Amino acid sequence: MAKLVWGRVGKRLFQTGVDRGVLYPQGGTGVAWDGLTSVTESPTGGEAKPLYVDGYKYMNRAGREEMEGSIEAFTYPPEFEACDGTASLGKGLYFGQQRRKSFDLCYRTQVGNDLAGTDHGYKLHLIYNALATPSTKNYATVGDNPEAINFSWSFSTKPVKVSGYRPVPHIIFDSTQSQESLMIAIEDILYGSSLVNARMPTPSEVITLFVGWPEMKITNNGDGTFTVDGPDTVVKILNTTTFEITSSNVTDNSNGTFTATSS
Repeated sequence: MAKLVWGRVGKRLFQTGVDRGVLYPQGGTGVAWDGLTSVTESPTGGEAKPLYVDGYKYMNRAGREEMEGSIEAFTYPPEFEACDGTASLGKGLYFGQQRRKSFDLCYRTQVGNDLAGTDHGYKLHLIYNALATPSTKNYATVGDNPEAINFSWSFSTKPVKVSGYRPVPHIIFDSTQSQESLMIAIEDILYGSSLVNARMPTPSEVITLFVGWPEMKITNNGDGTFTVDGPDTVVKILNTTTFEITSSNVTDNSNGTFTATSS
């Protein structure tokens, strides 16, 4: 049992920023989205729906929630043109108001705290089956202080079916609660590597990767030391010389030593 404590050092968290945008065109590989300035998440639905019996509230149920939002950017990759209803005929010729293609999107937001600032961690956001809605583009004359056009699009999503859960339109990875090796593995899929192209993993693939990933990884450095990789809930740095491991894979040998195994 423990008494609640407010404002503990290192626990004053905040979220900010957006970067590392990646566009995944329908049926294509991921491409970097330079110039991405904002992604606004605006879920709809989910309102409470009360049920009454004999004049009294019998049950309060939430309706189904839909994932919608908006994107703002100074520019966009050429691959997004088909998602914006523009068809390329080659050699710089384009037709507007064509059928819009759906796309997947990935972006990163920062997680900060009172000790490390924005270096504390980050979250990766995966948006599935988004469809952009036509928006206004305002082209104005250039004056003494020219400003870049800020393009914007609203979007809606079509959730992906996942066994055991409601269909999923949005997945979030939190680096502060995952092993570094696991984040590297998922980023190699999302951003690509020297061996594979960037792609969007399916929700089922994400579940398989995370469920099958070891809770803790121990590496023998070969010099009498070892490295332990695990989330903050498992491996906690107490000070410059002391750390704490909370895991069922650690056994106290009752002689000043302990045994730890990768799980």
